[in-house]
Amino acid sequence: MPDLLCEVDLIAVLVTLGSDGPFVLTKDRVTLPNQALDAKRRSLQRGFRQWANTLTHNSLRSVEQLYTFADQSDAGTVRRLISISYLAISQSLPQDHYDVCSFYDYFPWEDRRQENKSLQYLQKELMIWAKNDPEKQARITHYFGLNNAQWNDEFVLSRYEILWEAGLVAESSKERTVPYSGLEMHHDYRRILATAFSRLRAKIRYSPIIFDFLPEVFTLNQLQHAQECITGRLIHKSNFRRLVLHQNLVENTRKRDHSAPGRPASLYRFCQKNDAACYLSGAVLPLTEET
Repeated sequence: MPDLLCEVDLIAVLVTLGSDGPFVLTKDRVTLPNQALDAKRRSLQRGFRQWANTLTHNSLRSVEQLYTFADQSDAGTVRRLISISYLAISQSLPQDHYDVCSFYDYFPWEDRRQENKSLQYLQKELMIWAKNDPEKQARITHYFGLNNAQWNDEFVLSRYEILWEAGLVAESSKERTVPYSGLEMHHDYRRILATAFSRLRAKIRYSPIIFDFLPEVFTLNQLQHAQECITGRLIHKSNFRRLVLHQNLVENTRKRDHSAPGRPASLYRFCQKNDAACYLSGAVLPLTEET
């Protein structure tokens, strides 16, 4: 029997923060950057970092491996493709040779900062699909926050998988065009993107990763805006500031931001010595009224 031939492919979910949401680097809006692993490299993460740095033209703020999956191209062959996906945060993304797209272009139902027609439409379609099936109805209620159930922003992947199962995204619906269902991606790329944002939204609950999206010094408004962009939810301003300052996550630089009109805002920096106490999201985070 011939030896099994494995090829390793790296997939990059490179994220930055834009004016109104998180943005990702894509190829023609339908795939994520990917390339074969350089077999000469002993470290997967080091190889990914070097490749990603050439894509973004700057150093990455953080890198995390998401998951690995294997696919055999044809029955009876000995070739197996192993794909390893990584989530990485960059201060900026290049505009040359790639497309920088908003996360909410692919998952419009995940943005709850204002009235969301995509979410409203898809919730109705899901309940029609789940008619007379209590198990499906329970899953939809749980993951989509229906019937007074709490919306959990971490369930990006679970919500996408339910929509895929119901034929409400283009990747699983070839017979009709579904409105408000976001941009389509080839193969499993939108599922990988959903996995990345499920992880990202989970990590801002217990780690200081949100500060990787900000410059070295920032205002509290910028910090709140970053949090709202990533979670897709609005936050009560005074309560959020009280939470951040109470945990001593930031320290006042005694300098002010004069770039905006009005009274200059104080500039802060992340206080690394208190990163273990970071808890910026979750049930204790006071939110505005849901839209």
